[in-house]
Amino acid sequence: MTSPTRVPFVDLTFQWEAIKENALPELTTLIESSAFVLGPYVSRFEKNIANYLGTGNAVGVNSGTSALHLALIAAGIGPGDKVLIPAMSFIATAWPVLYVGGIPVFCDVEEATGNIDMRDVEKRMESGVKAIIPVHLYGQSSNMDLILEFAKEHNLAVVEDAAQAIGAQYGGQTVGTLGHFGCFSFYPSKNLGASGEAGLVITNDNKGADRLRSLRHHGQTAPNTHSEVGYNYRMDGMQGLILDHKLDHIAQWTLFRKRIARLYIEGLSSLPLELPHPHGADHVYHLFVVRTKMRDALQRHLSDRGIQTGLHYPISMHRQPALAGYAPDLDSYPTADRYANEGLSLPIFFGMTDEQVQIVIDEIIKFFSTTKNT
Repeated sequence: MTSPTRVPFVDLTFQWEAIKENALPELTTLIESSAFVLGPYVSRFEKNIANYLGTGNAVGVNSGTSALHLALIAAGIGPGDKVLIPAMSFIATAWPVLYVGGIPVFCDVEEATGNIDMRDVEKRMESGVKAIIPVHLYGQSSNMDLILEFAKEHNLAVVEDAAQAIGAQYGGQTVGTLGHFGCFSFYPSKNLGASGEAGLVITNDNKGADRLRSLRHHGQTAPNTHSEVGYNYRMDGMQGLILDHKLDHIAQWTLFRKRIARLYIEGLSSLPLELPHPHGADHVYHLFVVRTKMRDALQRHLSDRGIQTGLHYPISMHRQPALAGYAPDLDSYPTADRYANEGLSLPIFFGMTDEQVQIVIDEIIKFFSTTKNT
């Protein structure tokens, strides 16, 4: 018998309640004016989010995957080019490399953060590598100083996968603005989520931005003139409108998530759990991931008591069947495998109550107090 939900993994209704008074009248206007694809609401959002992130250009697209795909094309990555990527990420980090005919070169990740480990990158650097995609995993910035230094030394394009890290800072800059291109996902459950699928590419390269705008719109450079192979990656008007209204709240919502994370860290710090710690980098806690070798038992314990959790990600990319052959030595990514086997995402969302946080903490404490061989 399934236990009633006491703590959901995520509840997006609070975000809607925060914006609906102002958003609903504009949604009516959008529908009446048929501004369904691109249009004024997308343009307004692009302008406002560019200001928020501190970038010269923001190009709205239909998903974070599309954002990475177009960014790689604009960065000049093509057939046969190799791209360094972390083995621990959602598979959407790898797809665009294959879409352009490239070859993913998987790298292990840092024990402390799950972000790409530049020590391992050094070992895997080889002829034909043309780009690196650092993923700011779970909402925490990668070590961009080391990444940018390495990229400059080897003349690599840097395409930041900031899908989980909207608003995170590194050295006084928002992530996504440090490389050549920055890519974001606005999947509904993200810290800044659309009402469907949406994504964004940012860059300070004006020519690159013009090409991105053309590529997302069937390669058009003028009405009915298609100058290269393009894609139908346009952002919907409704997504631009919803995202623009939510953007007004993102700073407050990020502080809310950070407070929940602090409560978790304070409440769980005495347990045999690996907890997320910023380690000098900013963390916006899209996910709050703890690690334990008893992950599956802990997840069952919480589920049986009405607490929803998530797995991000239980199969490392180098072990995905669709990517077989790109990692000849499957066992050479031990840290990524530990994250896959031990990581458990706890509930964290805007609107979560202190009582709900305490329920999760108390149940985890009970689990370890009654479980042997932890």
